[in-house]
Amino acid sequence: VQLVESGGGLVQAGGSLRLSCAASTRLFTMNILAWFRQAPGKEREFVAAITSSGANTRYGDPVKGRFTISRDNAKKMAYLQMTSLTPEDTAVYYCAAKRDSIASNPADFSSWGQGTQVTVSS
Repeated sequence: VQLVESGGGLVQAGGSLRLSCAASTRLFTMNILAWFRQAPGKEREFVAAITSSGANTRYGDPVKGRFTISRDNAKKMAYLQMTSLTPEDTAVYYCAAKRDSIASNPADFSSWGQGTQVTVSS
């Protein structure tokens, strides 16, 4: 396994959670790391992405101002800090990686983790 997510769980609305993504050495040479999510019966949705240096980030509209993506290249880790969670944030969250430029289309990402479940109760 080359991407491994962790940190999911059950949280009350208004709460916070931090997801982690551990990447293999080979994958961390790819520039972009991103988070996507998929709720039951819905398409996979872009959450956030970050470039190799961490200088550039991009967020999906539903999470702007609430979620923060970051990475620690020395530890080969990426993180998603989630705050002000609502039941609409309930989904399986996936870490993904790609080369070259930042993107938000899941079809552009070549490597995926197995996902971690986040459930927000009302």
